[in-house]
Amino acid sequence: MSDLITIGEASRRSGVAASALRYYEDRGLIRSVREGSGHRRYPRAVLRRISFIVFAQRIGLNLSEIGEELAKLPTDSVPTGRDWSRLSEPWRERIDDRIAELERLRKGLGECIGCGCLSLNQCALANPEDRAGRQGPGPRYWIGS
Repeated sequence: MSDLITIGEASRRSGVAASALRYYEDRGLIRSVREGSGHRRYPRAVLRRISFIVFAQRIGLNLSEIGEELAKLPTDSVPTGRDWSRLSEPWRERIDDRIAELERLRKGLGECIGCGCLSLNQCALANPEDRAGRQGPGPRYWIGS
């Protein structure tokens, strides 16, 4: 079994489109080697990096932030569980913030947004004299102060 896999196999095994893999490579998030034919071949360990990228995107990191995080990992060996754990620990607060925001959104689904922009009938009760409007534009009670 070769230690290198094709872009098609990397795509199939990771569930990420080949075009995205090429884009990740262009951004320096993953690396390939080129054989005589010029075709990309990836070390099998790239599948872990791709999984990390997908996970990090799901929790809200952008590709620049992901690149900064991946730069902290060893490039000459397969990252260990300890490496991944150390890297992801600071994200807990970010995840907790997103959970709290989603809970606020869920609570507000059946109520007036409280900012004066959606339900004039209800907002007269929930937001008298447009108090939320003085805090700035948009759904102030949802996005925080």
